[in-house]
Amino acid sequence: MVLFALSTTSSKLKKLHPHQSFSESLMEHSIQDAKTIINRWISPTSSSYCCVSSLFSSTNREEAKRFIDAVHTLHSGMMRLISVNPTSTKLIQAENLMRISMTHLSKEFYRILKSNRRYLDPESVSNRSSSRAPDSESDSKTMEDLKMIADCMTSSGYAQECFKTYVRIRKSIIVDALNQLGFENLTLYQIQRLEWEVMEKKIRKWRRITTRAVNTLFYGERILSDHVFSSSSSSIRESSFAEITLQTGLALFSFPEKLAKCNKKSPEKIFFTLDVYETITELLPKIDELFSSDSTSLFRSQVDLSLSNLREGVVSMIDEFESSISKESSKWLISGGGIHPLTRYVTNFIVFLADYSELLSDIIVTKSLPSPGEEESSGDSDPVKSRIAWLILLLLCKIDAKSRLYNDVALSYLFLINNLNYVVVKVRSSNLKVVLSEDWFEKHEAKVKKYVAKFEEIVWGETMASLSDVVDDVTAEERMKRFSDGFEVAYKRQTGWVVPDSKLRDEIKRSVGMLIIPRYSGFCERNRVGLWENIGFAPEDIGNYLSDLYFGSHGSGSVSSIHSSTSNI
Repeated sequence: MVLFALSTTSSKLKKLHPHQSFSESLMEHSIQDAKTIINRWISPTSSSYCCVSSLFSSTNREEAKRFIDAVHTLHSGMMRLISVNPTSTKLIQAENLMRISMTHLSKEFYRILKSNRRYLDPESVSNRSSSRAPDSESDSKTMEDLKMIADCMTSSGYAQECFKTYVRIRKSIIVDALNQLGFENLTLYQIQRLEWEVMEKKIRKWRRITTRAVNTLFYGERILSDHVFSSSSSSIRESSFAEITLQTGLALFSFPEKLAKCNKKSPEKIFFTLDVYETITELLPKIDELFSSDSTSLFRSQVDLSLSNLREGVVSMIDEFESSISKESSKWLISGGGIHPLTRYVTNFIVFLADYSELLSDIIVTKSLPSPGEEESSGDSDPVKSRIAWLILLLLCKIDAKSRLYNDVALSYLFLINNLNYVVVKVRSSNLKVVLSEDWFEKHEAKVKKYVAKFEEIVWGETMASLSDVVDDVTAEERMKRFSDGFEVAYKRQTGWVVPDSKLRDEIKRSVGMLIIPRYSGFCERNRVGLWENIGFAPEDIGNYLSDLYFGSHGSGSVSSIHSSTSNI
């Protein structure tokens, strides 16, 4: 009876769970089929295995696909068996075979990554993508092999093993690429100790390296990561890219932050600071495209911090520049009423600043500017235009103050003419003309002409008054002598004066010539003064004497030669 009962129970169990033996039977077949294919490439020993040859070589591609298919079949069978009989001894065999297969695939994955650096370096990948040129057969097969292995390992539960291998190799490639480009991860202390000439070279190199890193290295790495892990979850793709690029990215973009901290009080360094800022802003669209996930938020934070520090540094340098203009209090006079070094320095600084006007619009905010005491207003809805106009106004106020240091009023006006004209010419010939309004330009050009007219009146007014109409020879002779003496004094007075701008110099001499020569010639004709000897100048010689003026030194028509040259009159 007991025997019958056991027999009956066994029979009932078989009827209740016929699928268990069926699943195990399928598992056994899966194991055998997989083992047959896998053992062609792996010879298992008690504790390890050896690779007979490369599975993913050009001659074994069909075999590689069969290997991958066998692993997929093995994994599917394991999943089915686990769902019906998680304690089956067949699972242990399957798991061992799966582990051996995954280890082999992991080594193949590593080998492909290492041996195909030429095809897989991120710059090459990005260039191929940008040019939209078809990949070579080798490139395509290499990337497809990596994807095939990554898909298989990920779907088999070995995503982390695949991920770690990929990140380790690709991270070293990025680091090597940056080292070859000459990148140096300088500390703040090291940057502070650099000579400015060396710093300029470091900045230029940083701009070149960073542009290449973002547009080619990081971009190529994104393309490759997205392709290799295209069948994986987005978190794996984003994590792999972040792990590979984060360290180098943070190192690259910490440089601008350190630079800004060093340069805050150095106005002359503003242009290289703006160049760095410009480089980052130009790269922002690509940065936003590549580093948009949560896993790369630390990198974006570093970029934002660098931009913020650079903006703060630029504003600080402009403030320091403005302060240096306000504090300039030199009392020495420029020989001959020429252009003051302050005028040259400030104007050229502002000219260069205007070249960055679009960039500055992102940096300079509206600032309340006090009046410096001139009737002009620098207020404007555009904060960049307002700030630049304000800086120029500060300079013009300084020029006006320095003009009062001259004892000779005419020379004071010539100083104003030269310095204001220098500013106007620079505005006209640079981007300042775009930044400032046409009204500004016309207003200050008219002021130069006004100063010129006043200068001519002071220098030549009294002399020209000698040429009023007369009715007798005695008066004519006396007036002629007065004119000659006045002309000689005015000429001598101006022989050391200078007008550096050749166009302005010619305009002033032409204007003076038109003022004197026609009137003097008419006077001579009306009063027949040419009949008297040794009195005055020949009308045709006046222009020769005037042509010698405003070069800053005695010309050929110097005072000592004037009387001898007039003896034939």
